[in-house]
Amino acid sequence: MITVNEGKKCYYTVDEKGIAIMVIDNPPMNALSTPVLGDIRDTITRALSDDSVRVVVFTGAGKAFIAGADINEIRGLTTANAGSSYLINGQEVFNLIEKADKPFIAAIHGYCLGGGMELALACHMRLADESARMGLPEIKLGIIPGYAGTQRTPRLIGRGRAYELVLSGNFIDGAQAETYGLVNRVVPAGQAVEEAKKLAGAIASKSRMAVRGALLSIREGLFMEYYEAQKNEREIFGTLCETADKNEGVDAFLNKREPRFKDL
Repeated sequence: MITVNEGKKCYYTVDEKGIAIMVIDNPPMNALSTPVLGDIRDTITRALSDDSVRVVVFTGAGKAFIAGADINEIRGLTTANAGSSYLINGQEVFNLIEKADKPFIAAIHGYCLGGGMELALACHMRLADESARMGLPEIKLGIIPGYAGTQRTPRLIGRGRAYELVLSGNFIDGAQAETYGLVNRVVPAGQAVEEAKKLAGAIASKSRMAVRGALLSIREGLFMEYYEAQKNEREIFGTLCETADKNEGVDAFLNKREPRFKDL
């Protein structure tokens, strides 16, 4: 196991399968202060350029995933320009996750609130354990979610439930989050990381090129006109048909053996 950015508020370890466990560690509740967001940005950037990393599992140290932003920083925002400018950093960091060519899986336990939930929403997949308490409580502070929470939430779960979560500020548990479609599934308490590692392992065993292509096709297609998205899918499929991994995958299937992908 290799640890990258050890000593920072966000770091990761990567195993022989290419699964990186990325941890935010800012006691007591992993608040997203500006310096912490800087550490997250740096750690994500390192992971994306690290050829040993195939899949990232993002989680929080201690009793919370991420309990939200640093309220003391928000307290000092007293002008429109200061408020809107403050959000740019967090939006850029979370966009790095959403646009990543490596899958990010959020392994959620405890409180996952405000900016923490917005980070989870930016991940490609989410698993929550039974202890999870999720929500967008910014409305209780007289503000709104600002790290794209008002945009990713309705795109993921529909407008009605998004309005409910954002306008009420209420928390929901893991089971309700699964019902809403906020998380892929709920798992037993304390098992979010282990279950996420199993999912990551299934993905890491596939061709890196095919995984990248699938991520790109899904992400770009969501923001395209439907038939244009189909054209984009065709083009990505066509590019993959030229790879050695496509030939290996087809040959393995026809010969009833496990494929040995080489990311070529």
